Amino acid sequence: MDPQEAFCLNLHCPARGQKGKGNIRIHSHKEQRYSCTVCHTTFSARKGTIFYRCRVAAETIILVLTLLAHGCPIGAISAAFGFQRRTVKGWMEAAGMHCEQVHRQQVLQPRDLGQVQADELRVKSQGKRILWLAMAIMVPTRLWLGGVIAPCRDQGLIDHLAGLVRACATPAPLLIAVDGLAAYVGAFTRALRSPEHKGKVGRPRLVAWSGVVLGQVIKQYRKRRVVGVVRRLVQGTEEELAQLIATTQGMGVLNTAYIERLNASFRALLAPLTRRTRSLLRRQQLLHAGMYLVGTVYNFCSYHASLTGDGGGQVTPAMAAGITDHRWSVGELLWYRIPPSPWRPPKKRGRRSRALQLLIERWAS
Repeated sequence: MDPQEAFCLNLHCPARGQKGKGNIRIHSHKEQRYSCTVCHTTFSARKGTIFYRCRVAAETIILVLTLLAHGCPIGAISAAFGFQRRTVKGWMEAAGMHCEQVHRQQVLQPRDLGQVQADELRVKSQGKRILWLAMAIMVPTRLWLGGVIAPCRDQGLIDHLAGLVRACATPAPLLIAVDGLAAYVGAFTRALRSPEHKGKVGRPRLVAWSGVVLGQVIKQYRKRRVVGVVRRLVQGTEEELAQLIATTQGMGVLNTAYIERLNASFRALLAPLTRRTRSLLRRQQLLHAGMYLVGTVYNFCSYHASLTGDGGGQVTPAMAAGITDHRWSVGELLWYRIPPSPWRPPKKRGRRSRALQLLIERWAS
């Protein structure tokens, strides 16, 4: 137990979410509990993680979730460990919610993406229902930017995916490579805009980013075989396209090979996505949780064969993107605690008390 790495999770505490400030003490080594000297509450070392109030050993849960993140079906885990299926599914959903929070805090931050590729997956579920999973990848670092699940491959699905890419991008030269689905053009055209403030009353005008190149790769099939590829430049110039390809992938032409390879990885790592499988989905929430579990493990815990660091060693996509400086273990990912939002002093009329002023100087400055 390290008090310097812990922080208070009490939403009414002025010191919430801040670590290394000296307000956390060890309350009990035996019960693994901390105490906060500001709000005078005690809390478990597991609070804020998926292991909170769980009677099974954390090492066992980490092992089960590691197997799930690498393609092991829930039925096989239930037969091997003796846990009920609903117990394993509950761990998977809790881990998926936790990984989604980690993804939003660490990955959904503005950065220069260079090149983004997007595509959709068709997923079968029980009852002959079809779901669509749309995902995007940052090509230079192979960073998974997120995914969206919907029952239809419509404009709403693509708009949501374009919004995820917008949350990760900064206004800079950017290449968007997609397939022939017409919804991508309008979605990214609307998403990659910024408000132009001129000091006037009313909603500011949205101005499109400069340097954005949008290309489509349309594959022609005959008897389920690719017989031709048509590359269409929708937005931008040939010179901008060639420059972005040279800086983001080194060589080659406009393609969607990186997102297609990521799709293959997800099909191998997430059992319900396998084309011919007995592990069909029953609930969309379980696919959502599995997607974020696999995607976050892929970003933070798995070395990528095509990436090398400055010293020539292997790196993960998160390391290549500058998010972290080391490879996370699955246990480190699951033990990672998301700090709550910083405390803000209450808005009241009149003069603030001396005690409140001291709290503001100590925790809100």
